[in-house]
Amino acid sequence: MNVDESWYVALSAVLFTLGVVGVILRRNPLVIFMSVELMLNASNLALVAFGHRFGNAEGQTLVFFVMAVAAAEVAVGLAIIVTIFRLRRRLSVDDLSLMRW
Repeated sequence: MNVDESWYVALSAVLFTLGVVGVILRRNPLVIFMSVELMLNASNLALVAFGHRFGNAEGQTLVFFVMAVAAAEVAVGLAIIVTIFRLRRRLSVDDLSLMRW
């Protein structure tokens, strides 16, 4: 039984849309951070599906680099979120926007 690549692309679009909705609607930086990771993984799924569709490994190679950048983003992003939580004892994007000034 073969699954057509369009199903993978459709799943990728749904996951990406859920990530965008999470970024737009939520106020917790940790949830926003997880939504961005969901969007990255959705794009990875689409890249692998298109790479399989066209019969080359370029999509999988690009996914490897995206995963490496996402791992670095997780390390830095979580460190920033934990540091802000330790200093302020709460997390809110609205409060963080005031820290610019």
